[in-house]
Amino acid sequence: MDQLPLRTPLSAHQREPVLDVVVPVFNEQRDLERSVRRLHAHLRETFPYPFRITVADNASTDATPRIAARLAAELPEAEWLRLAEKGRGRALHTAWSGSRAPVLAYLDVDLSTDLTALLPLVAPLISGHSDIAIGTRLARGSRVVRGPKREVISRCYNALLRSTLAVGFTDAQCGFKAVRRDVAERLLPLVKDPEWFFDTELLVIAERAGLRIHEVPVDWVDDPDSRVDILATALADLRGIARIGRDLARGTLPTAGLRRSTGEPPSGLTGQLLRFGAVGAVSTLGYVLLYALLRPAAGPQAANALALLLCALANTAANRRLTFGLRGRGGALRHQAKGLLVFMVGLALTSGSLAALHHLAPGAARATEVGVLVAANLAATLLRFLLLRAWVFPTRRRGTGSTAV
Repeated sequence: MDQLPLRTPLSAHQREPVLDVVVPVFNEQRDLERSVRRLHAHLRETFPYPFRITVADNASTDATPRIAARLAAELPEAEWLRLAEKGRGRALHTAWSGSRAPVLAYLDVDLSTDLTALLPLVAPLISGHSDIAIGTRLARGSRVVRGPKREVISRCYNALLRSTLAVGFTDAQCGFKAVRRDVAERLLPLVKDPEWFFDTELLVIAERAGLRIHEVPVDWVDDPDSRVDILATALADLRGIARIGRDLARGTLPTAGLRRSTGEPPSGLTGQLLRFGAVGAVSTLGYVLLYALLRPAAGPQAANALALLLCALANTAANRRLTFGLRGRGGALRHQAKGLLVFMVGLALTSGSLAALHHLAPGAARATEVGVLVAANLAATLLRFLLLRAWVFPTRRRGTGSTAV
């Protein structure tokens, strides 16, 4: 799968809907009409592009389907779809997958988030600045009215995400998000959860792929009539975190097709060799300096091993990003593990060269010792490039897939 193309701004002259706002609902006969009409009026007054509102009814058993059908008949920008099974994630996946609008969004039917944040939410996607945008109740500038119980639960959940999955976004579960359609087309097939963890999973995968996530501080007022089962949702979220954590540890999150083209030089052999050579030159200099610093205290073999190990870790990280164009943290641990195996090959080559020198010339001068190590290190560097290209960061032919992660 090829990389995503460069982000570009949308034309100011559009006839078809630029924005599709999905409102997922389940048994919302009391709030549905009032909320959709309020959203429709707000978009007509403030949004400068054509838009659509899609009510995604997931298996309601009350009058919700009838109200949604009537709204779709009365409002030219409104549509509705009916799902046979429950699940907010399932509703969003279905509605977004079927939409042709270049920007896709969703918000909760209770309109807890002030609608004045809707244009700031989608503007970075329309302009080409970002891939995903989320509302956050936990950033500076947000104004939130809710009870202490929900406040504590929300902050603990997001703290858990940061400590276990090392995420950078601040609020995974705010029901106010948007995504560019080209990103959604590749991202949605990777998201497995059909319920409330859908948001978190989508954001974790996107962040690990290196996609740009824009955060918008929002004004948010808690819905006192919320019927979300907090305990069941929390347990499901914990299971989702554990599943994603296992995938990250195994390096099995398939994020290759989510990377953006960066406009960097092509990843052919010549370009890779030039970038690898630059990284290798810096690594070799760093290796020599580290060896010279460590040699008096650690001895030649230990100094060589430690200097080579530290430079190998830095070298793998630099080549991953600069030489082979991989972004995000997906697969980084696996790449470093393979890189360490390549390091063992380099260690055997340089240590063997050092041992041979001491055997043939026990009294060799320090300068001779360093010169032999530099030559051995250069040979190890060439072998390292071949192994990195063929095994650690294998590159498939264009048309059959992108760089593997």
